[in-house]
Amino acid sequence: MTQQRYRDLAEWPLMGTAVVFLAAYAWQVVGKVEGRGNEWLEATLWITWGIFALDYAVNLWLADNRRRWFLLNLHELLIVALPVFRPLRLLRLVTLLSVLHRTVGDSLRGRVATYVAGSAALLVFVGALAVLDAEQSAPDAKILTFGDAVWWAVTTITTVGYGDLYPVTGLGRAVAAALMMSGIAVLGVVTASIASWLVQRVSETAETAVETAEQPVLAEVNDLTAEVAALRREIAQLRSERAS
Repeated sequence: MTQQRYRDLAEWPLMGTAVVFLAAYAWQVVGKVEGRGNEWLEATLWITWGIFALDYAVNLWLADNRRRWFLLNLHELLIVALPVFRPLRLLRLVTLLSVLHRTVGDSLRGRVATYVAGSAALLVFVGALAVLDAEQSAPDAKILTFGDAVWWAVTTITTVGYGDLYPVTGLGRAVAAALMMSGIAVLGVVTASIASWLVQRVSETAETAVETAEQPVLAEVNDLTAEVAALRREIAQLRSERAS
């Protein structure tokens, strides 16, 4: 079993685990579940954490150069090691974006549409959950409902920031900073993809125009080449007749 083979096999199960984690976390935060129901949800969250921790351990074990893989994937260790801060558990959902990246295909316009729709929707939803979890129990909190949290996430990720809703806790502000940087990154991906698509289209148009312009010239060159060949044959025939 190689690391790449394992990653290919584990990709979709890990995505399913991330979806289960997101559903349980959302239910726990939005539903404000207490008592035995909350215990079941918390157990589900810890089980998913165990799966991600096991995945990290297996990847490290199967790596050709474990030291190098460890150093290059410190962010994965960070994602696994942050269950203490509840909103930061959502970093595990990077798995969803990595699977999305591998499955969107090679079409540039398809990549743009998928990244914009998928990444933006996931970031807004995750950001809303994270800030609501951090803020809803804080004194003087402004964000108390999921609707307010979604509105805040939309205005934050688009860098509009009306200021009607804002986090008051340190963890909530950390979520806001991460969401703003994520919004800039998503816009950067969109801008770069559109620019690349435009360059590709201009290049294809220029190549087509050059080929179209060259066709008459090539036809004339071929005709002239045929005429020169015919003249050479006639000259050779006349020389042979004189010699005889």
